[in-house]
Amino acid sequence: MRLEHSNSNSFVPAVLVGVITPYQPEDRTREYLDELAFLADTNEIRPVKRFVQRMESPNTTTYVGEGKLQEIREYIATYNDAAKLGCESPIELVIFDDELSPRQLRNIEKALNSQQPTANSQRPIRVIDRTILILEIFLRRAQTSYAKTQVEMAHLQYMLPRLTRMWSHLDRQRGGGGTNRGTGETQIEADRRIINNRIALLREDLKRIDRQMATQRQNRGKMVRVALVGYTNVGKSTLMNLLSKSDVFAENKLFATLDTTVRKVTIDNLPFLLSDTVGFIRKLPHNLVESFKSTLDEVREADLLIHVVDISHPNFEEQYEVVEQTINELLQKDHPVEEADPWNDTKSGASDRKYRAKDKKQTIVNRPEEIVVFNKIDAFTYTPQDEDDLLPPTRENISLEELQRTWMAKLSGQQSAVSGQPSAPHAVFISARNRTNIDELRDIIYSRVKAIHIKRYPYNDFLFQRYDTV
Repeated sequence: MRLEHSNSNSFVPAVLVGVITPYQPEDRTREYLDELAFLADTNEIRPVKRFVQRMESPNTTTYVGEGKLQEIREYIATYNDAAKLGCESPIELVIFDDELSPRQLRNIEKALNSQQPTANSQRPIRVIDRTILILEIFLRRAQTSYAKTQVEMAHLQYMLPRLTRMWSHLDRQRGGGGTNRGTGETQIEADRRIINNRIALLREDLKRIDRQMATQRQNRGKMVRVALVGYTNVGKSTLMNLLSKSDVFAENKLFATLDTTVRKVTIDNLPFLLSDTVGFIRKLPHNLVESFKSTLDEVREADLLIHVVDISHPNFEEQYEVVEQTINELLQKDHPVEEADPWNDTKSGASDRKYRAKDKKQTIVNRPEEIVVFNKIDAFTYTPQDEDDLLPPTRENISLEELQRTWMAKLSGQQSAVSGQPSAPHAVFISARNRTNIDELRDIIYSRVKAIHIKRYPYNDFLFQRYDTV
């Protein structure tokens, strides 16, 4: 499923749909729809209307109720009638905020197109969800063959269970001779076979590319690896260009960076490797995470993480938690618990210890050191609370100076993996666009990288010796 645009200079009008449930309150649903509108804008789609329904849980058949579908259908018909008079593009696209099952997708399309006029060459209304919208953005922005392979595989895995029986007239004919012969291979079965073969081929290509990238990472020499992580569109690429003096593509769009970029950065007398990774997002498709595992290996093998947060976003705390949870899922591994194994002694053979350790495992997260950087302080705004307002201050009533004195100032103070001692709690508040507090960030990065470098490579000299620090 590719979203076709009749005119590359005009945006396609569309309708957004979401639900409010006890597990997803109204304010969060509104924010998700704002993000969905940003995703649509990135893919040259212009949302013209939003529909929200309160439900205990999304309908397993049509996601929303029949009445809400009827309301959406009537609005589209009214809008399209007015668009004909004004020579504007009609609505042909409805986007749902959650991933739709194949059953929901078929039922919604059937309900929305049941009473639509077919005259005047009007196209049927197409229904997509948040997952396919993200995949379409990835397809448009993938530049290298590696990224294209990853996205194509995720796209095919999404489309495989959603193939519909649209080519029944192309079924292979029944075998001759008698009436006991069954029908030949149907077109949908042929499509499934072709897609499965293509997925298997892409999976082999990804394995080969994984080995090549692993070899490249091993040949980078004895340098500390630093990775920029964060939510999408928080300014990672802009900060990457500022620190490495490079020209990585940066734009105020979601998922502007898909291919991991690695640059050699030198601060004072210490060189290290800095990588810019793909941004995370809420409700990120699982197939996309699986396909981009190799790209995210830069996060797994990093010695230091720089977590960039957009402090100007109204719900930057939730974005921070989404990224932290995703990083934990990427870094967690099952390790055998050998120290608690009573069979682990000198009398037992190595094969026995390995065999018995399989039954005792614990999931641990080997987190590297992390620096939390709050970006876009130049875009931060707040509304002062009235003096006669007795209600507790909300997020919109807290100034930047007050936030700097709260829990956020201690986010970078986790236990160091190098020294084993808690590092100095200190988050950094910067503006990559205006270069505010960049020197302070450089000093913090230098001190963290230097500590890791001395511990890991004690006999590896710096570019030059600082005798004033000896």
